[in-house]
Amino acid sequence: MTETVRLGTIAGVRVGLHWSVLGIVVLLVFGLAGGVLPTQFPDHAPVAYIAAAIVATALFVLSLLAHEVGHAVVAQRNGITVDGITLWLLGGVARLRGDARDAATDFRIAAVGPAISFILGLGFAGATWLVTGIGATNLVAGVLSYLAVINVLLAVFNLIPAAPLDGGRILRSLLWAWRGDRQQAQIWSARAGRVFGLLLIALGIFSLFSDYGGGLWWVLIGLFIVTMASAEEQHARTGAVLGNLTARDIMTSDPDTADARQSIADFVRDVVMVRRHSAFPLLGSSGEVEGMATLNRIRAVPPEQHADTMVSDAACPLDEVPIVRPDDLVSDILGRLGGCADGRALVMDGGRLVGIISPSDISRAMSLKGIGVEPFGGADLNYSDRR
Repeated sequence: MTETVRLGTIAGVRVGLHWSVLGIVVLLVFGLAGGVLPTQFPDHAPVAYIAAAIVATALFVLSLLAHEVGHAVVAQRNGITVDGITLWLLGGVARLRGDARDAATDFRIAAVGPAISFILGLGFAGATWLVTGIGATNLVAGVLSYLAVINVLLAVFNLIPAAPLDGGRILRSLLWAWRGDRQQAQIWSARAGRVFGLLLIALGIFSLFSDYGGGLWWVLIGLFIVTMASAEEQHARTGAVLGNLTARDIMTSDPDTADARQSIADFVRDVVMVRRHSAFPLLGSSGEVEGMATLNRIRAVPPEQHADTMVSDAACPLDEVPIVRPDDLVSDILGRLGGCADGRALVMDGGRLVGIISPSDISRAMSLKGIGVEPFGGADLNYSDRR
């Protein structure tokens, strides 16, 4: 999940918003101001309902952020780098660079999110009691009680033992501790997630035809859970096949690069049309890596702008490109591939670019493992048409 708007950093972690977070903001503001609050707390001015709805929505988004920051902080304290946090339509995502070293760490990282949501729920419940006692309007108390309930519900929902929910991570950690096999534990939790997602879809469809309301929302959440759980199972299976292979074993060594300061027109003529790749790391004037140009990113620029647009302006920025070390396990890298880099990662050794990993590198490594050949050394896999 790639951020659209960057908000800044919290506890050293980059925080951003995906454009879809606007959906939940609009739904909550209009739902609260136009229906829930006037029905439950009548006889207030329309502007009061709008203001209360905006405050409630802002505090709810901040509650989601606190939930994800909890995951990120615990991960950092256990030696796992966090690439960032992105809030979006269905909540938030903390992007971790790598996996927990053991089941206990995995459990702590997963459990802290629901714990924070539950604590926030208790805090808002206490605030409701306090403002009621000092004679605040029922609208103020109603907003705080709404936030108390929704945070507790968020904690309970996230504890359902189904990936990609936090409860699925907790289930994975418990299965990992019991059986000693992280990949198999992840497969089982992902399957539980698929079953739960399908149940939500069925519930949503039933609600749509039964006029109970909320059916479309349940279908949307169910589809998201099924999609994410299926992707997690695929990652787990791929990781199990690749075993202890590292980035060095499967990468394309010494990848072809391009000048970040040239125009797109020159880049297409001198690089794309000459070299049979679909992605190129971009180097600045002093040789440092500045980003990655992919054909998909270039295609998004209208042809009439190619002569006046530098390739770096259309490229994937370096801070959005997965950066891995040569000794990083491929199984740890899989979950980080995606976004604007189109499934690729740059392999850096002490700040020096030494390789690139593409989907075809991973596919070929899996094929070689399938026929009993152990891939080793990027040079052995360095074919000109692989990227």
